[in-house]
Amino acid sequence: MSRLVLFMEYIRLGKSNLMISRVAMGAMSLNKVASEEEACNLLRSAYNQGINFFDTSRDKAESEELLGDSIGDIRSSVMLATKTSAQSGSEVLNDFETSLNVMHTDTIELYQYCSNTFVPEKDGIDGIYKALIGLKESKKVLAIGFVTEDLDVAEKAINSGLYDTIQFPFSMLSPDETIQLVKLCEENDVGFIAMQPLCGGVVDNVPLAYGFLAQFENVVPLWGVQSQQELDQILYFADHPPVIDEKFHQDVERIRQFFN
Repeated sequence: MSRLVLFMEYIRLGKSNLMISRVAMGAMSLNKVASEEEACNLLRSAYNQGINFFDTSRDKAESEELLGDSIGDIRSSVMLATKTSAQSGSEVLNDFETSLNVMHTDTIELYQYCSNTFVPEKDGIDGIYKALIGLKESKKVLAIGFVTEDLDVAEKAINSGLYDTIQFPFSMLSPDETIQLVKLCEENDVGFIAMQPLCGGVVDNVPLAYGFLAQFENVVPLWGVQSQQELDQILYFADHPPVIDEKFHQDVERIRQFFN
């Protein structure tokens, strides 16, 4: 299938060495799209316009399955990310095998552990990290990441040196502490994946939201689009980036002050 690629920037996702599109698609809400056919068309449209990184979760089983069903003939050209919140090493491996089956693949480029309370450690008695690193060493996983919404837990994961990427909420409304987290990732060559780039729908000014995140070269926003219109809007700003000037900074600061 030919690709109608717009201008798309690709970056190395931290020390994972995965080359991914700076516009990434969060596929955890695919089940909310009107039909399976429309979900497939949306994914294929994203791919045809240069997006090669798709993120989902075992906790969203239907969306994980829809993603797998939609990328069969383009599997070798996309980067898949999914996640688990299993409580033991054996549960991690069970979740992983289920994800492989429903997404019809032999490998997953980025496999992430999700927790707001603790960071699996190298020699943890739960066996979680041992299972994760074992998958990486066997080449079934190319990189391992950590997902959290807790700042202290995120910092601990970064400083542990055990994870290739961090996924954390980041938007123009985020506090300065989150910006410092982004910088900590850059210093440690940890890829930063920004979940909720519109702050869960609170931000409706997409040009400002897109431009704000584009200022951080190591940040890959996950846009949770659910319609072709939303996808087209995001891709428009990939092709026509907002001008980052004094007025832009003033507008961002005005909105940040309003909400914070």
